Amino acid sequence: MTAPLSPWRLSVAPMMDWTDRHCRFFHRLVTRHTLLYTEMVTTGALLHGDLPRHLDFNPEEHPLALQVGGSEPADLAQAARLARQWGYDEININCGCPSERVQRGAFGACLMAEPQLVRDGVQAMRDVLGNDLPVTVKHRIGIDRIERYDFARDFIGTVAEAGCTVFIVHARNAWLQGLSPKENREIPPLRHALVHQLKRDFPHLTIAINGGITSSDQVAEHLAAVDGVMVGRAAYHEPVVMADWDARFWGDGTLPVVDDAWRLAIEDRMLAYIEAEQAARGTPFAHITRHMLGLWNGQPGARRWRQVWSDHRLKALPVRQVAQQAHAARCGTATLAGA
Repeated sequence: MTAPLSPWRLSVAPMMDWTDRHCRFFHRLVTRHTLLYTEMVTTGALLHGDLPRHLDFNPEEHPLALQVGGSEPADLAQAARLARQWGYDEININCGCPSERVQRGAFGACLMAEPQLVRDGVQAMRDVLGNDLPVTVKHRIGIDRIERYDFARDFIGTVAEAGCTVFIVHARNAWLQGLSPKENREIPPLRHALVHQLKRDFPHLTIAINGGITSSDQVAEHLAAVDGVMVGRAAYHEPVVMADWDARFWGDGTLPVVDDAWRLAIEDRMLAYIEAEQAARGTPFAHITRHMLGLWNGQPGARRWRQVWSDHRLKALPVRQVAQQAHAARCGTATLAGA
């Protein structure tokens, strides 16, 4: 009998200001099985903020993980209760974000210097959840100039003592001083081989790799060495990269023909979603369409199509009228109207 595929075999990374529920609905139209993550939500926001705003999602988004930022075990335990109450499939602790704001909150990548605290947080969450849903950790391979392999190895070893069995490893160091979050995604060198070594040293744990992976061929190469691959910016900016994932990596269906008809079908589903959101919540269409601007990348007229959707002068028009203008512009048959 063939062993079931790991739920972490493929995932889309949590990305602040990007992977909101509108983005995730769009991604789910491209890939049915890939694990999706929320933006990071702080434990403070969950304890004192607007819970529906932070936690609501569309049923179509499953499988879906909630990523939280926090360090106090009691707060993390309450976040775990909420994740179960809201119906998430996983809760993930952020130990990888390097931003100064996150550091001031004493969580994110700076937690890699306190593995015992992370272990205690995981234990508090697992005490609440039991086997109801997994508690996972996303982290870097090191912080600042600490580039020793044993730093990442010992962090995983300590946190695993609390029963955490899934680690998603961003294969770059996080420089806590001197680099912006954007620079932290680009300047510290990628060291994928270190993550592969972690899997060899922890064969009983699920190790997924993240960082700099941009194609399905690269996904396949890494899956030969680790249990899972998480893709971030490439999935967001070039969503078509996910089109073959269900067939190629999840064994579901045949490889799709990614042509104009395929793109138009996804766009039509998004238009229906936008209309429903507008009717139910009055959501401006730009809050949703900003996530799908990469749909026609590489195709003739894609830039003109994006320009129409990004034109604030059209925000009062019915969304299907804007779509018609966008495709007229893409095909070069019309200019903007109704602005």
